[in-house]
Formats: sequence, C-alpha cells, structure tokens
Amino acid sequence: MNAARRKVLAQAKALVEEAQALVQQCAEEEQEYHDNIPENLQNGERGTAAEEKANELEELASELEDAANKLEEAGQ
Repeated sequence: MNAARRKVLAQAKALVEEAQALVQQCAEEEQEYHDNIPENLQNGERGTAAEEKANELEELASELEDAANKLEEAGQ
C-alpha cells in the first residue's frame, strides 16, 4: 500500500474514533438519565426505553472501536 492510501486510512480511523467517542458519550448520558429516574419508575416505559437505548449505543460504540482497529490493521 502506498503512503497516500495509508494517510487516507489514518484519516478515516481518526474520524471513526471521533464518532466512537461521541456515541460513547451519548451512551453514558443516556445511562445516567436512566439512573436518575426514580427507582419505582425505572422499570416503566421511559426507564426501559432509556436503558435499551443506552445498551444499543454501547454496542454501537464497541462496533466503531472494532472498525477503527480494522482500519489501523489495513493501513499497516
């Protein structure tokens, strides 16, 4: 692989890492929102939805981390 393509892959990796950090931040904020709902309402519709969304965002952040790692491997 030539240097130009390695540079493009490094840029792509940086963008994916930035996206991963933003998604992770949203996941943490959603989990905090859930945790601050009164305990007796956490199992209700809003609490359940918040917890599910936090889990989905955590999973997405993990997938983005995996993608960044694959980009790094591809650029070597």
